[in-house]
Amino acid sequence: MSIAENISLLRSQITAAARGAHRNPEDIILMGVTKTVAPQQIREAYDAGLRIFGENRVQEFATKAEAVRDLTEAEWHMIGHLQTNKAAKAAELFAHVDSVDSLRLAQKLNAAAAELGKKLPVLIEINIAGEAAKSGLAPDSAGLEELLKAASELSSLDIRGLMTVPPYHDEPEQSRPHFRKMREIFQKIASRQLPAVGMEVLSMGMSHDFEVAIEEGATCVRVGTAIFGDRPPLRSKV
Repeated sequence: MSIAENISLLRSQITAAARGAHRNPEDIILMGVTKTVAPQQIREAYDAGLRIFGENRVQEFATKAEAVRDLTEAEWHMIGHLQTNKAAKAAELFAHVDSVDSLRLAQKLNAAAAELGKKLPVLIEINIAGEAAKSGLAPDSAGLEELLKAASELSSLDIRGLMTVPPYHDEPEQSRPHFRKMREIFQKIASRQLPAVGMEVLSMGMSHDFEVAIEEGATCVRVGTAIFGDRPPLRSKV
């Protein structure tokens, strides 16, 4: 199937999952994950109506940003782990940063956004299963509480919600407890009505489990393989 056909199928699946959960399909954003995806394929997705894209690495996107600059309605999100020393470049390149995992990173992004004269929307990344190999704040951690309470001091950031990458399971149903727990955390934070902390976006679910994520409350699903096919392995740095 072509990229356009894949996107059409995904939109149908998103609609069915949303309606099955008594939700409005229009409340769910489809993000195309473009890690290792060539500009021409991105252009095909854009021509098929996709407008929200996620990149995992600052340096990779920097190499192809010029080639997609004419896609004026495209919105680029940083969704991978972001080192503090790349915060300034990320604030320059991306419209959103969806992987804030520490107060220190938030402060670096805030300073960079202030320098650029922009308000940078961000999501807080939660490490929902406490996996050592993944970034993100633990749900009940002091670090998360510290970041939430400092939000009002981060005047150049717009905290809009949460993001997570749960453990991979071949059976999507096994991801449900993680998605459900994320929804509970999301709702709990929202109920606190903290200054400068918005909870409008719950980003979770990928190619293999996005339907379950939608059933559990996702407002944004991040899909790469189901749009662009299997990606080639990254070449090792030399």
